[in-house]
Amino acid sequence: MQDGHADVALAVDIGGTKVDAALVTRVGQVVPGTASRRPTGRGSSREEIASSITQAAASALEHLTAEQRLVGVGIGSAGPVDLPHGAVSPINLPAARGLAVVELLSSLAPGVPVRLALDGTCIALAEHWRGALAGCRTGLAMVVSTGIGGGFIANDLPVTGVSGNAGHIGQIRLEARVDDDPFVGTVEAIGSGTATVAWAREQGWPGATGEDLAAAYRAGDDIAIRAVRRSADAVGRAIATAATLFDLEAVAIAGGFVNVADDYIELVRDAAHESAALPYARAVRVERSSLGGDGPLLGAAALVLR
Repeated sequence: MQDGHADVALAVDIGGTKVDAALVTRVGQVVPGTASRRPTGRGSSREEIASSITQAAASALEHLTAEQRLVGVGIGSAGPVDLPHGAVSPINLPAARGLAVVELLSSLAPGVPVRLALDGTCIALAEHWRGALAGCRTGLAMVVSTGIGGGFIANDLPVTGVSGNAGHIGQIRLEARVDDDPFVGTVEAIGSGTATVAWAREQGWPGATGEDLAAAYRAGDDIAIRAVRRSADAVGRAIATAATLFDLEAVAIAGGFVNVADDYIELVRDAAHESAALPYARAVRVERSSLGGDGPLLGAAALVLR
């Protein structure tokens, strides 16, 4: 707090189905009542996506009080991102290709910095600030949901790469490419919630959703058990690769699909340790995220608050 004002950041998270925005304090708390959400989607036009982003951000800003000082805007986005140009091209929002979101939101908050990062980088920042990676100098945050993403912390700093896209762990290849689709055989294509449900259905399982799969797993259904273990094995092997390359202390795993089974994190941990060839990689700690749904917004806020 300076001059009687409490510093806050406007945090914006751009995803494939929605945009979230909220005010976040310097201690890493979403200010109650400031959260706003607007829809996106693969079928949305460029104008609709831009409007959803600005509407969500403007709605959150309406809650800024006289006792609060806006110190910046942090934007996390599904990738790829283009940090040098302040633009995003989310795979699941084809109409948004090259959308200049930094310029878009700068008009809402003149005079303060506006910073952009890959959503996986933001998750890593959030976990390092307030979550399972707190106190770690080197770590990985992963999200296992409809897709799989991630971000790295190295020597207490986020790893962004030249364009800002470092951390796309879901696109690590686990199996040989067999056709013209470059995504076949990747971690995401094998281990994500979407891919796991599809694989189970191909084996004859009659369910349709991740929730159905979770119920079948609890009931002891053989296909559901094999599907969940297949997912955990893919995620664990990706972690073993990352731990070998980065000498990681810990990995934090977030995302809705980690709730598909009570022992999902344990299965991932076992797969990571079994896949790692070297002792230091097998020593990596694998934990469930403790941030709940606030992680993406906290990470976006960290871009300007940390």
